[in-house]
Amino acid sequence: MKFSLTWLKDYLDTEAGVEEISARLNAIGIEVEGIEDPAAKLSGFRVAKVLTAERHPDADKLQVLTIDTGEGAPLQVVCGAPNARAGLVGVLGLPGAVVPANGMTLRKAAVRGVESNGMMCSTRELELGEDHDGIIELPADAPVGMAFAAYHGADPVFDVAITPNRPDCMGVYGIARDLAAAGLGALKPIAVLAVDGTFPCPTEIRTDDPAGCPAFYGRVIRGVKNRPSPQWLQDRLKSAGQRPISALVDLTNYLMLGFGRPAHAYDLTQLSGAVVARRAADGEKVIALNGKEYALDPAMTVIADDSGVHDIAGIMGGEHSGCSEATSDVLLEIAYFDPERIAATGRQLNLTSDARSRFERGVDPQFLDTGLEMLTRLILETCGGEASQVIRAGKAPLGLTRIAYDPALAETLGGIAIPAGEQRRILEALGFSVADDWTVTAPGWRPDVAGAPDIVEEVVRIRGLDAIESVPLPRADGVARPTATPVQKLERRLRRAAAARGLNEAVTWSFLPTDEAEAFADGPLWVLDNPISEDMKAMRPSLLPGLLSAAKRNLDRGAASLRLFEIGRRYLRGADERSDERLTLGVVLAGEKAARGWATGKAQAFDAFDAKAEAFGLLAEAGAPVENLQVMGEAGGQFHPGQSATLRLGPKTVLARFGMLHPATARAFDLDGPVAAVELFLDAIPGKRGASGFARPAYAPPALQAVTRDFAFLVAAGTPAGDLVRAVRGADKANIVGARLFDDFRGQGVPDGQKSLAVEVTLQPADKSYGEADLKAIADKVTAAAAKLGAQLRA
Repeated sequence: MKFSLTWLKDYLDTEAGVEEISARLNAIGIEVEGIEDPAAKLSGFRVAKVLTAERHPDADKLQVLTIDTGEGAPLQVVCGAPNARAGLVGVLGLPGAVVPANGMTLRKAAVRGVESNGMMCSTRELELGEDHDGIIELPADAPVGMAFAAYHGADPVFDVAITPNRPDCMGVYGIARDLAAAGLGALKPIAVLAVDGTFPCPTEIRTDDPAGCPAFYGRVIRGVKNRPSPQWLQDRLKSAGQRPISALVDLTNYLMLGFGRPAHAYDLTQLSGAVVARRAADGEKVIALNGKEYALDPAMTVIADDSGVHDIAGIMGGEHSGCSEATSDVLLEIAYFDPERIAATGRQLNLTSDARSRFERGVDPQFLDTGLEMLTRLILETCGGEASQVIRAGKAPLGLTRIAYDPALAETLGGIAIPAGEQRRILEALGFSVADDWTVTAPGWRPDVAGAPDIVEEVVRIRGLDAIESVPLPRADGVARPTATPVQKLERRLRRAAAARGLNEAVTWSFLPTDEAEAFADGPLWVLDNPISEDMKAMRPSLLPGLLSAAKRNLDRGAASLRLFEIGRRYLRGADERSDERLTLGVVLAGEKAARGWATGKAQAFDAFDAKAEAFGLLAEAGAPVENLQVMGEAGGQFHPGQSATLRLGPKTVLARFGMLHPATARAFDLDGPVAAVELFLDAIPGKRGASGFARPAYAPPALQAVTRDFAFLVAAGTPAGDLVRAVRGADKANIVGARLFDDFRGQGVPDGQKSLAVEVTLQPADKSYGEADLKAIADKVTAAAAKLGAQLRA
């Protein structure tokens, strides 16, 4: 929220400067995100007087001016403004100044052959208004040579972040109240003179939805003149980032921004019959002030008359009943709406507004009459007219929150001892009432205060959070116990392992466009009702879409080779509609595996075996029993059916899938060339059995040297080599400690339809060296195990 220093001082009597106010706001929990100094934008511009104005020799619509800048010789400036004339006092931009409206840097230049030393400025060029028909005309007694920022009185603007639990600070007056309580001046009371109506309100006002709109107040003002707002009002709205529109609209915005109280003004001629707060009918539609049409349903509260809906209650008014320059009679509406109803309607319609942000946090229900009288008085003073009597339909909820409080809680909960008298002063300055027995009653503008801890928070933050002493937490003697969970340790270990393997970590969004999520979904998706954007609507069912999009962005920017990985959660939707988050590691390999070179020739692309190597390497680091894994198919429709597989423990437990992306998947992500991918399902890795403690057992090297034996088998050409290696390794677990494939031969000497697989088997003797009989017995077991797969020992 933005506001100017002048606006703040309308409500706060203080001599504090910008820096002191900013520091105090931060200290009491109102974060200052920035301070804008308009004077900086106006540097290089000064008050100047036109001495002479002559016609340009080569242009009918230009004049050559002689300008008195207040120092040195007069400057020559070429100007096209129709009101430029001798004797005019205006604003001159000198060479080097930057025009606020367009960022153009002024410089000395020739215009149609005539030298110009700057520019006489209009209000639009200096962002002081919309007038661009001529240059600024200042009073004749304006001091020539003075910096225009100093003459204009540029006002610093604060930009603060208001937390959702502080609806009272959604108006400048609430911020002034907090500063006054913190000792930075005195809060000026709201002085409102009631306006007695001179005639009965001609429009019936009622609420037919007491749950959504408990209170609906209004009155008519006739005979108004909806002229442009006075300068003081325009200045305050501009400091808040609002564009002045007309006096009637601007005054309702002023009430909202100044006091956190939204209100609305209807053009009475556009209304017919009673104005009613009611539930919307199914299928009703309304065109809002933003020009968009919204379909309504019976869960929404609206303001309507006999002709239909005019207002999405508490969020935005209708386009056709707003005030215009021709408006002469208005109906003022000020109401209290249920915060939950406003929030739900805004989310469903995906419609945000300043009014919604205040109503859904909770406005002060006790401010209805005061707000209506204040708005009425401002309109009468600015636009004239005659006010009717007030109609009050319904009654605002005025249930006050009373809390039994003990001043000692400031020390026990807040960590700082504050005298009881000071606590009472702080609370009363914030608008709380404190009884002699320390029963504290919260004001209507503080719906967030519900218990004694909230009172402690108020007292401590106004006293100053920096006054709380830092106290170390108690710590047990000895070496600190590890705090990381087994899952956190696994993530850290895999991050280091992936980086050591040459992969680069990526961090992508957990939200995806719906079409990308559906491409990798094996079931229903979790889709957000209120997403950040339409491109971030579905919770990711896989890490690969985000990595593929990251690969696409990097390849488009000239990256030749990409090795990306990410560790995160994928979100599955269970049959019981519960969210199932599963820890996953994704890898994408795209571009060149190896660049072209004199020794290797052309650049080499990644293939499925590269993906397989990453899958096995990372699973081994994760503690999976990789020697027992089976390579099987069914990696999913996203992968190439002939160049992909899964790694499983048994037929059902899938630990990983890897391979080349299906060409259709690559095209869907606009990726050219082959792309390899890996996805490890870390949640499926079984835990270690009998693991006790965190220390590894001591390593005891074997006393005897290992022995290797080679076996060559003839198998069917379609037999996976991994199945044979696994069968050989399990043939004699007491003696065989390793087995690996070292040859795959097909050709002369090998029958058609078969292949020769050579396996190196490592044997480890325990108590004594192997004899011939021992080796023959082990060889027979290996041969028998291989024979179960149809393998025949090659002669």
